Amino acid sequence: MTYIMIDTNDKQSKAFMAYVKTLPFAKIQEGVNATTIKAMEAAKKGKTTKHKNTKELISFLNK
Repeated sequence: MTYIMIDTNDKQSKAFMAYVKTLPFAKIQEGVNATTIKAMEAAKKGKTTKHKNTKELISFLNK
C-alpha cells in the first residue's frame, strides 16, 4: 500500500483527485485522525525515541 499526500487547493490537483476517484483500485481517505496529527506534531518537535534494535523497540511499545 502506498500513501500520497496531495494539496487540493488548486484546479490541477482537484482535477487529478477527480481522476483518481474513478480508478477501481484507488481508495481515497481524506484527512487523518487526531492520534496521527498528534504524532506528526510530536515528530516535528523532535519528540521521538531511538532504539538500538527491534527487540528494544518492541519492549518499549509493550509498556
